[in-house]
Amino acid sequence: MRLNLPLLRPRPAGPPAAAAHGRWFSRDEAIMGTAIHAELWSEDEALAEQAIAAVMAEMHRIDHLMSPFKPESELSLINREAADRAVPICGEMFDLIERSLHFSRLSDGAFDISYAAVGHLYDYREGIAPDAAAIERARGQIGWQHLVLEPRERTIGFAREGMRIDLGGFAKGHAVDNCIKILKHLGVEHAVVAAGGDSHVLGDRRGRPWSIAVRDPRERQRVVAVLPLQDTSISTSGDYERYFERDGVRHHHLIDPKTGTSPRALHSVTILAADGLTAEALSKCVFVMGLARGMRLVQSQPGADAVVVDATGALHFSAGLAAAGSAAAQRQRVA
Repeated sequence: MRLNLPLLRPRPAGPPAAAAHGRWFSRDEAIMGTAIHAELWSEDEALAEQAIAAVMAEMHRIDHLMSPFKPESELSLINREAADRAVPICGEMFDLIERSLHFSRLSDGAFDISYAAVGHLYDYREGIAPDAAAIERARGQIGWQHLVLEPRERTIGFAREGMRIDLGGFAKGHAVDNCIKILKHLGVEHAVVAAGGDSHVLGDRRGRPWSIAVRDPRERQRVVAVLPLQDTSISTSGDYERYFERDGVRHHHLIDPKTGTSPRALHSVTILAADGLTAEALSKCVFVMGLARGMRLVQSQPGADAVVVDATGALHFSAGLAAAGSAAAQRQRVA
């Protein structure tokens, strides 16, 4: 059964605390090829509408800059010309690509934006997968080590013909981070911004934490965990988001750069971190690396935690979340 809803969705934890003036404002739009949701508390309706409009405008801006499908985007320009010349790029794009290389080194290549050389060969709507020969050719065009960044000139080049990059593992988390900064600048203290499986909860839900539900990757209506959170970024990568099945094999959009195929050891990975860019990158890393190596990576990163559903349906928590759960259970027993 295909699931179209994101794995994570903010769920109200009961009615908000009473206030003389103020209410929750929200808006949903489709941007960046995904569902965008913004919700915030404000005592000023004009400010609330301004803040939500600014969130949606920022989402559109990043989509126009980083979409691999818009021929006028800077990302498309890079993919067209970087194999032939060093392409000057904006500081935001340069910093984002440079950050991607950090996660490539950290994960021994499990995170690699140049996976797009093989990724673009899949068509999930039409159910098309490349054959083994095409995957083998494309694998020779993958390799983050062959992305040539020049900080002084602020350019990028490809050291191999046929290379291309895709920021799909990064851009939504980056966009959510930017939107949260905008809301803070406008004085918003309680909000959630979500872009598909990437979200950030700002503050709390007026006196109580946000309740974030981790959905079962195979049963749409079933929840496997509920996390009470505030001031946290959340990112989920799942094999149910974009996929097709052929001969009993699920081909999904999460690609192992080393094999050019979809990993099958895990069904979903949810990461909690201070910022969305880190959360989104780590969710992709863990999905490709698998449970043992992925959990070790998460637990080596300060402030990061993970909830993983493996291919058997078993639920796994990183040490920090497991300890928090045990402490909460102990408090309940004492009470």
